[in-house]
Amino acid sequence: MTNILMVASENDALNGGKVGGIGDVIRDIPAALAESGDRVTVVTPSYGFLHQINPIIGNASQAFSFAGERQWAVIHELEGKNPHPGVVQMTVDTPCLISPERRLYSDDPPDSPFATDANRFACFCAAVAEAVQEGIFEDLDVIHLHDWHTAFFLILREFHSRYQKLKQIRTVYSIHNLAYQGVRPFSGHASSLAAWFPEMHFDTDLLADPRWRDTVNPMAAGIRLADAVHTVSPSYAEEITQPSIKMGNRVFYGGEGLEEDIAAAKEDGRLSGILNGCTYPEHREKNRTGFDSLTALLRSHVLRWAGEEDALSPAHFLAHARLQEQGDRRPPVLLTSVGRITEQKMLIMRRSSEPYDSGLEGILQVLGDQGLLLLLGSGDPAYEQFLTRISARYDNFIFLRGYSNACARALYRNGDLFLMPSSFEPCGISQMLAMREGQPCLVHNVGGLKDTVRDGENGFVFGGRTVDQQVSHFVEQCREALRMKQESPEQWSAVCEAAKNSVFSWQETARSYRELLYRV
Repeated sequence: MTNILMVASENDALNGGKVGGIGDVIRDIPAALAESGDRVTVVTPSYGFLHQINPIIGNASQAFSFAGERQWAVIHELEGKNPHPGVVQMTVDTPCLISPERRLYSDDPPDSPFATDANRFACFCAAVAEAVQEGIFEDLDVIHLHDWHTAFFLILREFHSRYQKLKQIRTVYSIHNLAYQGVRPFSGHASSLAAWFPEMHFDTDLLADPRWRDTVNPMAAGIRLADAVHTVSPSYAEEITQPSIKMGNRVFYGGEGLEEDIAAAKEDGRLSGILNGCTYPEHREKNRTGFDSLTALLRSHVLRWAGEEDALSPAHFLAHARLQEQGDRRPPVLLTSVGRITEQKMLIMRRSSEPYDSGLEGILQVLGDQGLLLLLGSGDPAYEQFLTRISARYDNFIFLRGYSNACARALYRNGDLFLMPSSFEPCGISQMLAMREGQPCLVHNVGGLKDTVRDGENGFVFGGRTVDQQVSHFVEQCREALRMKQESPEQWSAVCEAAKNSVFSWQETARSYRELLYRV
């Protein structure tokens, strides 16, 4: 039996514990590991509220040092949503981790990015390091750390005199999204390495951001200091060893400035790309709901989202009006898309390329009066405004500005073709969830999308060296997919069946974790 501690910022095994994909991974992979006989303890910050909304099994108190002062933390053992005998769910509760807004992440002003979250996660890692030192998690074989939020643990392990014996425990560092790195100053700010750990002497060369040498880069530190480095698909592991490419208003392709560190980890034999998994019900049948039931469900959620805001937004008004116009008859083609509204997910939708004013408008023109596109998500206000404008101009497009699991499941289950044109995608889960329901996907040939969707076999793939090419190829590949559906129904059915039969199991992921990362 391997005793594993997973340290993360999110955990969807707990009520209120998820924002994005990390939460899905931390919910599912511990149970898959435990099925092989391992013992997995998961620890996240409580943020001042997770221990209040999840049943408490037990707790322990401990003192630790942070920001030059003696702090106290309570480590709660909680009952998860789906308890597993080999998995223990824990949170750390201490004043510096409290989120008054009950949010897992904060939005800081541009002149002080990551300041609040870096304070919070540095404090969290200090508490976890002390708990490991004191044996609260028992004798550990592996400590598995996830994304920049947990890299401060590795910094303490490497440089703090109190935590030198933690080097005897194997550490694994997982990169879920390289775009977020948590960069902060070494000193001169309340949110800086010197302010968090004034008693610690450290080597700035091992911790510095390669672009701004007076700052600490937690993501870079995790890559440099861990015994093993992991990312969430084989193709993404290759892509991030390459220099970044400027697309849109920022550089966000390739290694995000850390390609040399990642390439060095690969050269050392420390880098592994392992595809995330997906859960599969024992009996899977594609049971579409009636179209009237689908639109009724979506209308009810739009009304709820509208009721939660002080003023009625144009997005909610348009979505409700469009849904009411649909009637009971299902359109011949139903396109769907689910995801966070960010530049990563939406740039190809928004950019223009002759003859299309935007990729999204090209798709809607191809779709014409034969179908409807339903897009669910929220996020960047500028992109939300773009989607709202398009929904006002095209009656075959409905933008559902919000998110609910019920709406997402309904779109995965009822769509004919799922659109996921991400500019980059470390792994992606939406394409797996759509495929699980027998809905083929149209995806960009990057990262985990490339590793899960095979063009013309279980879905449709587009590429392009420039954004203009990607926009054009996205629209044209959608045209070809819809032509296949209309003119070659047998071939289309085979693609749908192949999508449904494509299985990406957490058990296979867990096996690779044990062999490649934990070296069991």
